[in-house]
Amino acid sequence: MDKQQMTRTILEAKKAQKMRWSEIAAEIGMSPVWTASLALGESSAPQDIAEKLCAVLDLDDEVAEALQVCPLKGEWMTHTVPRDPLIYRFYEIMAVYGPAVKACVHEEFGDGIMSAIDFKLDIEREPDPKGDRVKVIMSGKFLPYVRW
Repeated sequence: MDKQQMTRTILEAKKAQKMRWSEIAAEIGMSPVWTASLALGESSAPQDIAEKLCAVLDLDDEVAEALQVCPLKGEWMTHTVPRDPLIYRFYEIMAVYGPAVKACVHEEFGDGIMSAIDFKLDIEREPDPKGDRVKVIMSGKFLPYVRW
């Protein structure tokens, strides 16, 4: 089973069982964002987590095997600028605020980058009288550039 078929199978089971990412994540002991990334084919899981996810959604061993395969990340991005409006907003945020974020990170930590490997990302709802807000929390290990 390839990653695309795996994703379709998982999404169909999720819909049939009327489960949310947060519910599936709680069952397998992982975060909702990472769990969604796994199901969408952008992450890989060790055998125990793959088996837990399949047990939660009543899926077979073929899906569990596909969940363990290391993905080719970012394959969904077939265009330089994302077309999906929500994903585009993150692109837009970095286009507008990226240099300021970079300047603040360098001022606080020095010359380096934030890891996207040793990284956590959470989504929360923030109530607001003008309409609920999406709160995105990103946390990545700082990796200083090596000088030699």
